[in-house]
Amino acid sequence: MRRDLGHIVISDERDLLQVEKVHAYLSNESYWAKGIPFETVLRSVENSLCWGVYHKGEQIGFARMITDQATFAYLADVYILENHRGKGLSKQLLKEILSHSKLQGLRRLMLATRDAHGLYAQFGFTVPEDPQKLMQLVFPDMYSHIDNE
Repeated sequence: MRRDLGHIVISDERDLLQVEKVHAYLSNESYWAKGIPFETVLRSVENSLCWGVYHKGEQIGFARMITDQATFAYLADVYILENHRGKGLSKQLLKEILSHSKLQGLRRLMLATRDAHGLYAQFGFTVPEDPQKLMQLVFPDMYSHIDNE
């Protein structure tokens, strides 16, 4: 799948992904994956449905869906580079992701966000009705001891 929006392309084609740029953003700019090793990003890309957002061939955004393609999916690592924000690209990216054939008929889609609740609410995401039913096992400093150089 490839959506051409003029100078912007949104695609799930793996050949277009610039994993080095995804790693650079996640490890240096994101609040959720600071210090993540390149090999971990590569493995996550290999085992997820992924989308890239490109401006004149340069990757400016990314998202991936972790899924069994039958009942459940988790949206992760969504970003648009700061100098390309405010142009509706996140919305276009989410439209492409949510319309993907492998994500139809799922019982539950989930995500976690610190600051983009308004964006995701536009697509029907809500705070869990019974958050006390959800549990997690978190290792917040997983990458802090790893030297990425």
